[in-house]
Amino acid sequence: MPITKSAKKALRKNVKRRAENKARKRSLKALIKDARAAAAQSDRGKKEAILPSIYKALDKAAKSGLIKKNSAGRKKSRLTKLLAKKSA
Repeated sequence: MPITKSAKKALRKNVKRRAENKARKRSLKALIKDARAAAAQSDRGKKEAILPSIYKALDKAAKSGLIKKNSAGRKKSRLTKLLAKKSA
């Protein structure tokens, strides 16, 4: 347990940030899961609609440090490739 006042505050901040990061990561994973489900279907309109929202979410996650920049790029590339392949 923290003893000093600053250590107690740091612990409070860490708990709050951890909860926010977990929620953001969970929503990002859900969005990716939806994209993979859309790829399995033959609904082209849904595929085209979901792609910009995935790009936005991944870019924001990389910008805030939730995931690394190259990881975001890799995920965007693979999902785009998957959605394009299934619609062709």
